Amino acid sequence: MGKVLWHITMSLDGFIAGPGGDMSWMAGYGGANPTAEEVMSKIGALFIGHRTFLGDDDAGAGSEEGKPYGGVWQGPMFVLTHDKAPAPTPGFTFVGDLESGIAAAKAAAGDGYVVVLGANTAQQCLDAGVLDEILIHVVPVLLGDGVRLFDRKGGDLVRLERLSLTHSPQVTNIWLSVVRAP
Repeated sequence: MGKVLWHITMSLDGFIAGPGGDMSWMAGYGGANPTAEEVMSKIGALFIGHRTFLGDDDAGAGSEEGKPYGGVWQGPMFVLTHDKAPAPTPGFTFVGDLESGIAAAKAAAGDGYVVVLGANTAQQCLDAGVLDEILIHVVPVLLGDGVRLFDRKGGDLVRLERLSLTHSPQVTNIWLSVVRAP
């Protein structure tokens, strides 16, 4: 089975989305990035948080304009929802709990990565001990406000080990593994 990876783009000041979930700040930071291309080729399934699926502006992963990875990646997508599942959406499977959802996503991914999309969902995966790696693309912009990469008051220390640190013309890539406590 593959690993569970939190794959995210972050501003230099630690935000993964602007105020109101705005993602437009990422425009202009594309281009060749061998690290991003490598991970894209290894994704087997997506595990998406309900808020990320819906989006704050109705342009979430379930909408035409909000497709994960801009519609470039195609494959099985699982949405974690503790609420009543939305109406059936082609290409998405709704799951009611983290454990069974991750198990289904891992089965669908085979040897590929299960990529987690959504800050809260990634934190739940970390808390449950199922998050294996984190890949952060850091872009040179300061947002000042928005959704933080990791924001858990009173939380425990999480040890990470650097797997790689690479640079492309527009982005610094930090790939980390989650160190499990003995």
